[in-house]
Amino acid sequence: MSRLIIVANRVVIPKEGDHSAGGLAVGVLSALDELGGVWFGCNGQITEDPKPRPPKITERGNITFATIDLNQEDHDGYYNGFSNNILWPLFHYMLGYYNYDRSQYEAYERVNQWFADGLIPLLEPDDIIWVHDYHLIPLADKLRQGGIDRPIGFFLHVPFPAYGMLRVLPISRKILEYLCRFDLVGFQTQSDLDAFCDAVVSSLGASMEEDHTLLVDGRKVRVGVFPIGVDLDQIAESASSIERYEYANRLITSLAGRNLIIGADRLDYSKGIPERLRSYERLLEKFPQYRGRIVYMQISAPSRTDIRGYQDIKNEVDALLGGITGQYSKFDWVPIRYIEQAFERDILMAFFRVAKLGMATPLRDGMNLVAKEYMAAQNPEDPGILVLSKLAGSAKELTDAILVNPYDPDEVATGIERGLEMPLAERRDRYQ
Repeated sequence: MSRLIIVANRVVIPKEGDHSAGGLAVGVLSALDELGGVWFGCNGQITEDPKPRPPKITERGNITFATIDLNQEDHDGYYNGFSNNILWPLFHYMLGYYNYDRSQYEAYERVNQWFADGLIPLLEPDDIIWVHDYHLIPLADKLRQGGIDRPIGFFLHVPFPAYGMLRVLPISRKILEYLCRFDLVGFQTQSDLDAFCDAVVSSLGASMEEDHTLLVDGRKVRVGVFPIGVDLDQIAESASSIERYEYANRLITSLAGRNLIIGADRLDYSKGIPERLRSYERLLEKFPQYRGRIVYMQISAPSRTDIRGYQDIKNEVDALLGGITGQYSKFDWVPIRYIEQAFERDILMAFFRVAKLGMATPLRDGMNLVAKEYMAAQNPEDPGILVLSKLAGSAKELTDAILVNPYDPDEVATGIERGLEMPLAERRDRYQ
């Protein structure tokens, strides 16, 4: 039976009793646990060596974790630089944070070559290789140059931009050529797939065949839409066992009968946290009857703190929090609880079950698993309601959420009000 080879920027080696892994890690581990195979990528360690050493191997059951470390210069250029200073803002339509630097692209190419060099000795003839996300777009080409001719798939977890936006990137044609070196290229939504196909046809002169295949320079590339889901049963079990979690019980007690609104995101400019705070402020302004009756808890896990723009958004959030708290707080009520830390996933699911309303309003997102996790965590007999950005990939599937434009604070505020007042029967129908 063929092994599954997962290649991603970062490898998560689970520890005994650790329940903090995110949705993607849970999914990858589940697939590997079922099929057996290798998870290859960076381990997050910085080395002083100019080139990475051979992969470090850790065996856990039928899964092999193979990790490499990078030196500071290459980590900064490849990860902080080209991946998250250039591709991330470009793919999320946020050119205000985009800053092209040729040296960062060179580091991106160099690290992808090192990924290939480290992976090739570990491969067996029947392996199926599955590469994940924008950090590793050149990897199939590097593997092909190293003599690897077996199937290689690629999945993009973030949005793919329209061709007009993609052309802002000086090496956009090269990126498209690299993607076409994979045998299968997968996307979260149909609009992402359409944007990719349009770009390949426009830039590379490809033609679209009837069987979900692009013909590029005589080579066939399969394409498809494969939206990521969540483990419904596992989330429901975690969320319904709130008596096991001291944090969840303390949260319920602290609410003193008030309705909880919850948001949980990485502290990233694409997640729309400042816009969400302005929308909540508009809610308190337009609907004063909610003052003292609701609590909004925003959990913002620090992430990529050394990337340009992080401190700017943190300062903006802090200023908004101070303004809203100062204007609307009472001696026995604070309108916002802002928590800048990460929680274990099981505890977060229990928090979701407590919340009357969930907020997932990114300015743009490939999927947004938090939206799915919030709904999966709900009590079917008395479910909460989800306010969801129209610009998240999950909006294509969760069509019974309250869909809003995150750039319009009045629309979001009205959506929150609608959710808070929604009758139980309608909430059950939408949940189903």
